[in-house]
Amino acid sequence: MTRLVILDFDGTLADTQPLIINTMQRTISALHLPPRTDAQCQAMIGLPLKECFTTLLSIDDATGEQCAELYRRIFDEDNHPGVVTLFPHVLETLTALHERGLLLAICSSRGRPTLDGFVRMFHLEPYISAIVSANDVQHHKPHPEPVQVILKQLDILPEETLVVGDASYDILMGRNAGCRTCGVTYGNQSADVLSAAGADILVSDFAALLEAV
Repeated sequence: MTRLVILDFDGTLADTQPLIINTMQRTISALHLPPRTDAQCQAMIGLPLKECFTTLLSIDDATGEQCAELYRRIFDEDNHPGVVTLFPHVLETLTALHERGLLLAICSSRGRPTLDGFVRMFHLEPYISAIVSANDVQHHKPHPEPVQVILKQLDILPEETLVVGDASYDILMGRNAGCRTCGVTYGNQSADVLSAAGADILVSDFAALLEAV
């Protein structure tokens, strides 16, 4: 029986893709780094910020950190109210799951300040029992540590947990932690990619989680 649902944020709960890609492209341009396509940038969404750039551009850690710092400044400048929105049926579904007595948690590769800011912006605090950001773990997705931290905090077993995300990193993280996994196909990666990563369930609408649990 499912007692806990662990949710990715970007591409699962909220549509941050246009803002993320635009910010990545502005960062690359400003630092005169080799150009990348929007599709190449999109494929990085879900990784920790520095790793997005080191993987995308094959650059060293110091340059990756420089990219991450500039990215954060540009992101904060452009993240006006209304630029990022929740996907359809997210708030209603979270409310329904919470009312059923399920525990809900957020596990994101996003940094703690902006992740907490989005949770407050969308008034998700009443529904979320735990939050793990990139700042809270030593090992990031697809390593199981982020899930394991939440399981320990909430005293829940892996077999009682469903991990939900839009990227292969989410699915692999959940599988590596021994949890059931669900891929959402409306986010940043395709149904084929999510299936190849081993997702137990695929849904095209967040509301379908009401049946998946």
